[in-house]
Amino acid sequence: MDYKKSLSTVILTTFVLDQLTKWFAVEHLLNGKTVELFWTLQLRLVRNSGISFGKGEELGQLISVVVFVVVIVLIKMALNAKERRTLFLYGLIVGGALGNLSDRIFRQSDGFLRGEVVDFIDFQWWPVFNIADSAVVIGCLLLVFNGLRFERI
Repeated sequence: MDYKKSLSTVILTTFVLDQLTKWFAVEHLLNGKTVELFWTLQLRLVRNSGISFGKGEELGQLISVVVFVVVIVLIKMALNAKERRTLFLYGLIVGGALGNLSDRIFRQSDGFLRGEVVDFIDFQWWPVFNIADSAVVIGCLLLVFNGLRFERI
């Protein structure tokens, strides 16, 4: 099994899906436009210069540097993974992290790593988020669950 190719595919797929959905949000959700989907789910454009849930605006640069280092560590860990499932989960996390990091680098920047992350998925009872956020959270939760499951065996 070619781990490098599999890891690259998951990372790239997650990253591209994140960037395409952010492009859609930026193009179609201008001027406060919202799109009601179902229940409390709507699409609404929000730009986040903070670290999480819009908090810590002054920490964006520091978190970006930390994320860059963590991505390198996660890639090294992924390449040592023994199972395809674990590799996939690392790929989700890295792809999501790179999606948000690229926003910090390239989206309306006031300087190095001061760009804003595009968020658009809004349940109205939870902070607005994006595909990259989802990939990171789901990947981390399943990675922990996966590790706990193997600990018990």
